[in-house]
Amino acid sequence: MPPARPRLLYVTDLAYPARGRRYGDEDVHLTSRLRDDFDLALCHPGNAAALMDAFDAVVVRNSGPVLEYREAYEDFRARALRDGVPVYNPLTGRGDMAGKQYLVDLAAAGFPVIPTADRAEDLGRLPAADRYVVKPKLGADSAGLRVVTRAEVPGLADGSVLVQPHVDFAYEVSFYFVDDEFHYALYAPDPAARWRLEPYAPTPDDLAFARRFVDWNGLAHGIQRVDACRAPGGELLLVELEDLNPYLSLDALDDTVRDRFVTAVKESVRRFLDETA
Repeated sequence: MPPARPRLLYVTDLAYPARGRRYGDEDVHLTSRLRDDFDLALCHPGNAAALMDAFDAVVVRNSGPVLEYREAYEDFRARALRDGVPVYNPLTGRGDMAGKQYLVDLAAAGFPVIPTADRAEDLGRLPAADRYVVKPKLGADSAGLRVVTRAEVPGLADGSVLVQPHVDFAYEVSFYFVDDEFHYALYAPDPAARWRLEPYAPTPDDLAFARRFVDWNGLAHGIQRVDACRAPGGELLLVELEDLNPYLSLDALDDTVRDRFVTAVKESVRRFLDETA
């Protein structure tokens, strides 16, 4: 069994200049609550590998795009797997944690995903469009994203990027889960203001859509955010399954929903420690 007050190394980049989000504020709030139950220290993602041996588990939170510290992250991941260091979220995620190849694979398998291809020979799977979105498979936070014409696409689809038709969606909506339990949904009524979020009341069909991807991912523990867009036909399409370090937009919640969510995170971390002890 872990000690009565387990020691957590909380990985965050408090100074990362996230557009429309305040990583530092969110993690200050969340760590202030986690300290009720755990002995906790914060560190930058670049220092996690060097420090993690002194802790019972590592909690990866608002650590920013991995591209910013790729070598350090790969070292951290390899050492954690080699040494059996418990990492929350567990490193078995199949979504963004493993890169964005899953969007290509899910689209090919018929899941409700924005149509996605990565190679010139597969572009025929995509619906015709005047504009396409091209972004790196290892990108995040819109890094490297370009909107290009149809004529430009074949020369770019070399397997290292994702190609998607430019979808004029009505809005984006995110569903937030702890383990396999849904907690809240937020949406951006204005497609041009992704992080100007408001509470969203999901329908049963909406929740079934989101849960399909959580079930597919198979994480027994952790925080996941299912990002979707409302397509012109009215259906939801997956934009991203964020299972590495999803920003939680806790400042957009009322006190009751936020407190319930934070309590669930603490209980999830405790169960995770019990099972990995």
